[in-house]
Amino acid sequence: MTKKTKQKYYVVWKGVNPGIYNIWTDCQLQIKGYEGALYKSFESQEEALKALNEAPSNYIGNTANKNKPLTINGKPPYIQESLAVDAACSGNPGNMEYRGVYVGTGQEIFHIGPMAQGTNNIGEFLALVHGLAYFKKIGCEMPIYSDSRNAILWVQQKKCKTKLERTTINEPIFNLIERAEKWLRENTYPTRILKWETSEWGEIPADFGRK
Repeated sequence: MTKKTKQKYYVVWKGVNPGIYNIWTDCQLQIKGYEGALYKSFESQEEALKALNEAPSNYIGNTANKNKPLTINGKPPYIQESLAVDAACSGNPGNMEYRGVYVGTGQEIFHIGPMAQGTNNIGEFLALVHGLAYFKKIGCEMPIYSDSRNAILWVQQKKCKTKLERTTINEPIFNLIERAEKWLRENTYPTRILKWETSEWGEIPADFGRK
C-alpha cells in the first residue's frame, strides 16, 4: 500500500511572489536564485496564514524557538561573526542542496543545488568543505558552524563515508565529493569547525526551514 504524503504549505515571505504555496516546486520558483529569500513549510493552512502575516524571524532561525534561552548575560551563546552551513534533501536519496549563511545577518553566502539523487549527509559534508575552501580563498578566519556530527567527523577524516551508490544520475554529486576530498587532502586551514547546538539554540541559521 502506498503511503500518502502529508500535505504541506509553504510560506514565502521574501521571494518573487510572496504568499502561500501547497506544492514545493511552485515554492521553489519563487525562491530559487532570489537573494535573501525567506520561506518555511507548515503542516496546516491555518498555521501558514498566521505565519504569513507575522515576521519571518518568528519562525526562521534562532528566534523561532522562543522557549530556548538565546542570550547569556545579554549576548548570544554562539559566535555571531561566523558562517553556518546546512543541507536539505527531498527524499533519501532525493534532490539535495546546501548553503552557507552569515550568522550575524542571515545573509546567504553560497547556495548549491538542488542536485538529483543525493543525501542530506553528503550535502552537510559538501557544505562544510565549501565553506572551508571559500574562507581560505578570501583569507577569512571566522569559524564555521555545522549541526551535523557526521559531516564534522568526515571532514576531520578527509573522507565522505556515504553508502550511496554512484549512478549516472548522481554523477555530478560524486564529482563534487571527489573534489572536496582532494581539497581536504591537499590543504590546511586555520578555520575552527564548531558544532551548532540545536537543542539549546534552535535551528541553525542556514536551515532550509522545511521541517
